[in-house]
Amino acid sequence: MTPPKDADARRAVPPVICYPTDTLPAADMALYQAARDRLTPLSRVTVAPRDAAVIKVPAGHFLRIHSVDGPQVGDLNLFNANDLTERFYSGKTRALHGTHVTTGDRLWSSFPTLRPMATVTHDTLDWYGMDAFGGSVHDVIGTRCDPYTGNLLSGAQYHHCCHSNLTRALAAHMGQGLDAAEPLVHDVLNVFMCTGFTRDTGQYFMKASPVRPGDYIELFAEIDLLAVLSACPGGDCSAEHSSDAAACYPLDMEVLRPQDGTLDEWVPPVMNRYDRSHGT
Repeated sequence: MTPPKDADARRAVPPVICYPTDTLPAADMALYQAARDRLTPLSRVTVAPRDAAVIKVPAGHFLRIHSVDGPQVGDLNLFNANDLTERFYSGKTRALHGTHVTTGDRLWSSFPTLRPMATVTHDTLDWYGMDAFGGSVHDVIGTRCDPYTGNLLSGAQYHHCCHSNLTRALAAHMGQGLDAAEPLVHDVLNVFMCTGFTRDTGQYFMKASPVRPGDYIELFAEIDLLAVLSACPGGDCSAEHSSDAAACYPLDMEVLRPQDGTLDEWVPPVMNRYDRSHGT
């Protein structure tokens, strides 16, 4: 198609932020930072490579996801531990906070509750920022590697991608079959993964994660959480995912309890107050 005469002018129209966050309820980071200075380990689970694990995080506690033996990314699902239909909403989190999250950002739940499930209180990779390729860490733009796309593109039957890992782990926790668990698995927080969009084609890309043993991301549980984490079969995602070729390592999930009294001023978030009448 021949560009119109005013093509450059049209491209030069300045963008408008869809969801200005000036009125978004702010996280009390000073309170959280004071609380995290005095934490006691409560529980810890190891997520085996190319597998997933589950841990419960009581409201008012902290969850740390640790890199332990080598560079490894993880796909995280979050649920209300008391109602699995309330789950992490990556799309709305992206719309509010951007393509990648770090300290001070919040992870929001699905409709109709739409409230902060967790707040990022510490991130040892926040130094990475945005690189020259447009890549950054901890994205909410990807989905999760899955057997359906793999089959679509290659005809393969691969069972240890993150979608399947999350499904198996959630089904085991629920004590139900895969058919009951799979519809609850949702788009993820790609922990430690370094991703972005190519400048020319706008395609989703991945590159070697900067994560190293000792790095962690820390979340404050605003509600009772069930965290389900898959150690991605892509390892550090420097080359490929959904295969057995990449070097993969475990990840640890650790729950920490704050000292009594340090969060006396914390108020759990209420459910969204929209009346749900939808104009009827």
